[in-house]
Amino acid sequence: MKIIVLGAGLVGKAMALDLASETEFSLTSVDLKPEALAELAAAGIKVISQDLSQPEAARELVNDYDLVINAMPGHLGFQSLKACLKAGRNVVDISFFPENPFELESLAREQKLTAVIDSGVAPGLSNMLAGYGIRQLDKAFSVHIYVGGLPVIRKWPFEYQAVFSPVDVIEEYLRPARCVENGQLVTKPALSEPEFLEFENLGTLEAFNTDGLRTMIETLNVPQMVEKTLRYPGHREKMLALRQAGFFAEQPVEIAGQKVRPVDLAAKILFPRLNTKAGEEDLTILRVIISGQQDGCPVRLTYDLFDRFDRKTSIHSMARTTGYTATAVTRAVARGLIRKTGIIAPELLGLEPEVFNFVRKELLNRKIVIKEKKEAG
Repeated sequence: MKIIVLGAGLVGKAMALDLASETEFSLTSVDLKPEALAELAAAGIKVISQDLSQPEAARELVNDYDLVINAMPGHLGFQSLKACLKAGRNVVDISFFPENPFELESLAREQKLTAVIDSGVAPGLSNMLAGYGIRQLDKAFSVHIYVGGLPVIRKWPFEYQAVFSPVDVIEEYLRPARCVENGQLVTKPALSEPEFLEFENLGTLEAFNTDGLRTMIETLNVPQMVEKTLRYPGHREKMLALRQAGFFAEQPVEIAGQKVRPVDLAAKILFPRLNTKAGEEDLTILRVIISGQQDGCPVRLTYDLFDRFDRKTSIHSMARTTGYTATAVTRAVARGLIRKTGIIAPELLGLEPEVFNFVRKELLNRKIVIKEKKEAG
């Protein structure tokens, strides 16, 4: 099977290297930055340096491939996915674009294509765990998702390093968070409703609302659902101060006769301070809690994932957990385990034991362990 990966950032690189380890796949990786492709080329992977900011470029490029992994930045993700579907190609998508993916449902079905969207760690594996947990219960009352990618070493002032685009990090702090309360969709400001959680061998982390439920709002009938991002205590307050002071505003202001968007200036200043440097280690933590009823008794299911930077391969934890979830889904599509056509949300894969157990085994083979606990409550 010929697979093309659109995007060769930290996650795109990890996915290409992982899939290239199997002889059943022929891999091509695409990115505009030659330096991003150099390591992949050295590993024997075919690389293409090309600008994919225009949909037609992506549509023409993917014509010769059987399956596409869309790892483009979020602001280009939707148009890239649409271009791939128009080209008649199955897609595994981790671009996490803000648009509603179900707008492409009719296109995918007309073409009899499978497009598994949000196939990372969160959204992605978090959704699958929600679906898997709900399937264990007679009735689900609530789903709480907590997730964070953090630097191992905390550095002032932000105590955070981005292993994906800092533009997308800022967007996470701006986009209103959609939650479900009493069966109704509720929108709350990003960074709102902070709470503290304790994690073994890590200590106290701060959680706050972000817009991570995504497709679950439409696909799961659970009366209470929320997703929160985890950071070291204090980070949220600094980001909130910058936002409230207008540094993330999109309305241009005039500076020395030039029109400048504050968010662009903030991104320019923050990028070098937030970007992960070579050798900087990270960790990923994910907790999914599902409360419900089983055999007439209240039950609480908790799924925990804790992963660290791989010193042997120098692959970051966020790239591992995001990328290897996507490559597991890719293998499931390639081997016919995912047979439905249309836009496939990851939580629906969690409802299918064969698919979920396959993904979980693939992650375990890469030393990404999911612990589960069942208790009354």
